[in-house]
Amino acid sequence: MDIAGKARKIERKLTRSVDAALGELVGRAEPAPIEMVHAVLDRAEREVQDVGRGRRVFPFTCVRLHVLAGPRDLDAKARVDAVVAGPPSLAERLIERLRGSGCADVQLVTDVVYARQRGADWQDARFHVTFDRAPLPASAPAAVGAARLKLTILKGRAGQRAYAFTAGRIDLGRGSEVLDQRQRLIRSNHVAFAEDGPEENRSVSRRHAHIASEEGGGYRIWDDGSAHGTSLVRDGRTIKVPAGARGTRLLPGDEIALGHARVKVAIENG
Repeated sequence: MDIAGKARKIERKLTRSVDAALGELVGRAEPAPIEMVHAVLDRAEREVQDVGRGRRVFPFTCVRLHVLAGPRDLDAKARVDAVVAGPPSLAERLIERLRGSGCADVQLVTDVVYARQRGADWQDARFHVTFDRAPLPASAPAAVGAARLKLTILKGRAGQRAYAFTAGRIDLGRGSEVLDQRQRLIRSNHVAFAEDGPEENRSVSRRHAHIASEEGGGYRIWDDGSAHGTSLVRDGRTIKVPAGARGTRLLPGDEIALGHARVKVAIENG
């Protein structure tokens, strides 16, 4: 091998070593699963069509998320699967977003496909979204009657004084968006306490707690590893809310304590 060839070989080895060292220091520049989910929601919303007389429809029944992942990328697949499965699931998030865009009757299914290499038509390096119209299986998620959860802020200041939800997952914390060290979105709080609010707000962690609906109606709450803890005040006694297991079931009239902030619970059957 000539001197120039040897030099090129050494240069390639040095480049690979530097890339590997940088990868260990700053990590891979890839989107978090929640960023993929938000991209799916945004792209689906752009497909909504006006059909006249104030009516809007989503013309597809299947939304498919293609993710770049090899057979051995088990950890990456597990993270994506966990976010897509929810709660709330990707299908539930899509139905909620599309209804908010004026689509009255939405029924669809979602699918995740793992690809070994990026497709030529992919708009993003790590994932791609496609839409299809096909017959729905009998188990496709559809609108169902559910208990209505109302949360009213008693202590602290949030974006609204009162919130109302029907099924799905509700995240509670400080700030509307939670970013990681590389400024990637990892969570959006549905009940977001203000960053510059009163003293009680500072006791609310950015990822403080979440509430999820359960089969048969009702809601449960989990602490998400908050600094000052989550508890319920019920009939004059305090009940600590754990982070794991099955969470704690909410009852009408409960007060949720997020650190020193307080939220009143009301549940109305649909």
